[in-house]
This record gives sequence, C-alpha cells and structure tokens, in this order.
Amino acid sequence: MPRDRVQVHGKLAASADAVWSVARDFCGLWHPAMTSIRAESGPGGAPIRAFTVAGEDTLYREQRTYFSDSDRVLGYTHLAGIAGVQAYDARVSVTPTDDGCVVQWTATVSAPADRLAPICTGTRAILEMGIEALGRAAREATMPAPAPLPAPVALSTMVFDDLPRLGVTVTPDTGDTTLAVFLHGIGGARGNWDAQLAVAGTVMRCAALDLRGYGDSTLGPRPSGVDDYCADILRLRAHLGADRLVLVGLSYGSWIATSFAMRHPEMLAGLVLSGGCTGMSEAGPDEREAFRVSREVPMDAGQVPADFAPAVVKVLAGPNASDETRRKLYESMAAIPAPTYRDALVCFTNPLEKFDFSRMTMPVLMMTGEYDRLAPPAEIRAVAGRIWDAAAQPDVQFEVITDAGHVCNVEQPAAYGRRLLDFLGRVSA
Repeated sequence: MPRDRVQVHGKLAASADAVWSVARDFCGLWHPAMTSIRAESGPGGAPIRAFTVAGEDTLYREQRTYFSDSDRVLGYTHLAGIAGVQAYDARVSVTPTDDGCVVQWTATVSAPADRLAPICTGTRAILEMGIEALGRAAREATMPAPAPLPAPVALSTMVFDDLPRLGVTVTPDTGDTTLAVFLHGIGGARGNWDAQLAVAGTVMRCAALDLRGYGDSTLGPRPSGVDDYCADILRLRAHLGADRLVLVGLSYGSWIATSFAMRHPEMLAGLVLSGGCTGMSEAGPDEREAFRVSREVPMDAGQVPADFAPAVVKVLAGPNASDETRRKLYESMAAIPAPTYRDALVCFTNPLEKFDFSRMTMPVLMMTGEYDRLAPPAEIRAVAGRIWDAAAQPDVQFEVITDAGHVCNVEQPAAYGRRLLDFLGRVSA
C-alpha cells in the first residue's frame, strides 16, 4: 500500500507550557475546523475523540495512542471518517525555545495511490491550521494547579499461605473486581508503596506484595524464578477474589510485572512500570554475570545488606533527596536478609526471555526519575517508543518524575501519586 508522510512545523511566541496546555486536551474543541466533538473511551479506557468538521456530515473518530506531559508529545491514530485510508498515525510535539516554542506535527498516511495525494494535501492544511490555532489559544490559556490528592484510605496487613508465606499490605475492598498489585524493587519492600496505596485505594482495591524472602514473605523450597513470582501474583489474585489486575512495579518489580504481561496479557487492565522494564532481559551473558558478581562480592566477604546499604542509597537517591527519604531507602535495604538478596540477584540475572512488546495489549504507563542513574529518562523513553511501535493497538504514556532518583515513588510521592491516580481512574472506568 502506498505511504507518505506529512510534516509541518511552526514557531510560536507563546511558551511551550501554554501551548501544551491546549494541545494536550485531546478531546478539546480548539481546532477551528471542528464544529463539534465528544469524548469516548476505547479499549482499556483509551481516549477517543469523535468530531465533525465544517461543511461535512462525516463523523471522524481518532484514538490517542501515546502521551507524555513531561515531553509534551501526543500521538493518535485514525479510526473512522477518512474515505479510502488504510492507516493514519499522527504525532504532535511542543518543544521550548528561548523566545517561545516550536510545534511539530506529523502524519504518516497509507492509502491507495489515487487517494494518497488528496489525503496528504488535506492533512497538511489541517495541521497548519491547527498550529496557528494553538498559538491563538495559548495566549488565553491558564495553567491549572496540581489537583489535591484524595484523603488516604486505611491500610492493613495480611499474611497467607505457607509455601511460601506471602505478606501483603491491602486497602479496603471496594467491591470492584479489578485489583492493583504493587511490586517493589530488589532493594525494597512492600512498605515502599504505602503512600501510593493510601491514595490509589480510593479508586480500586490495592495490594502491595512482599516478594519471596522480603518482609513477611518467606523464600520457597527452591531458588526463586520469575515464574514463581508470577504464580504468587496469581495466588494473591485468587485470595482477594479479583478478576483483572493492574500491576504497578518499581525496578525489579517492573521487570516481574512485564514478565507477567508476557504470560497473561488478557488478565491485565493496565501496567505501570517505574524505574525500569527490561531488566537484564536484553543484557548479554557477560553483563548479567558482572552485575550479579559485583553485588555478591560484599556478601562473599561476610557482609549483609545492612553493611552496604549506605553505598546503595547514594546510587538510588536523587541529589536533592531529603534525609527522611534517604532514611527510608536505607531501612528498606538494611532489612533484607542476605539469602533473600542472593536469591533475587540470581533470578534477575537469569532472565528466561527477551520481551515481545507486541504482546502489550493493555494500557501502559512508564515513569522514571529525572535523576535515575539505573533507568535514566532517555532509556525508558526509548522503551516506551518501542512499545508504541510494536503494540497492535498502543496506549502508552511516558512521564519523568521531576527531582527524583531511582525510587521515584518514595522521593516524590505526590507527583507519582497524581500520575498513578489518573491512570487507574482511566483503566478502571
């Protein structure tokens, strides 16, 4: 099928934030060609806009496929309305400059030869008109204040089963059949998620799991594998009577969550990956072995995680992390038994597969800290782009948590919580 790309850019005097505050409103009636618009929801709650244009009776429908407030980028795909088109994927970005911003708008179009040129000509006119409209609308735009977080819900502890025993922090049952399961990092514990559970529990029932050997959970009868962690998630799902899941992971927990998504995509209503995703799945044997050995050297010399926790905190924390944050990170690391840490290292450095992102059928939110040394923004942004490219019906969001290191949910709980609440509210609806 013939394909062409339309690319338009414009320099605007308004600030990037002001222009983005208009452009990010996917279902807003700001484009002058539109005469009406209504918001709909697609699979997984993906935003869809249904609109009419001047001089036509046709109802056009487009679905948002990519979104990033941090990068000021929005992608969408055509669903209905353009006669003869086979595929139509567009992306708009707003980039700040010293005296305003640049808006770049592109559309990749596939259509029969006799329709391709007319569609592209019409698209160019629409995009140029849209950039001009953004400049006008931005002059009247007001920057909204961050929404206040809801009052926290109560948290309680639950311990169940014996092979192995699992320790969980849970929020009250809301009667919903969707459960959000929170998975901590290799140097953490379920308590790292308390601030997020307290607010996310207002949207759906939530449970933070101590991985095997951490906190109130015990190691199993054999070395832990990623399939064991996935089995624990299924046990938790059954124990709490849930149907579908939203997995929320941090670092090691993100890798486990993505591994679960490879095995049970139909079970997931959403996936939140913080501070990582691929883990060691794309590293070569030498890199994996070097990672494991470097972290086992202190324990081979007789140390326990509490002994090298201060050095770990220096790597995990952002440059402006508070003393309280550093204390929390230290206590999480120091509480890990040496056998548990070894067990997790061996599992992490022996991945079973390289992830196939075409299996990502659920909405995905990816977040990482501005100062994350282990999963820097450039790396996670690239993975988000790969998921957007590979998924059949992508619904991807990428955000950078400002002024945070690797454990971004602990350093900036309010900023992280707002992103999480928006996502959970959408997928639960």
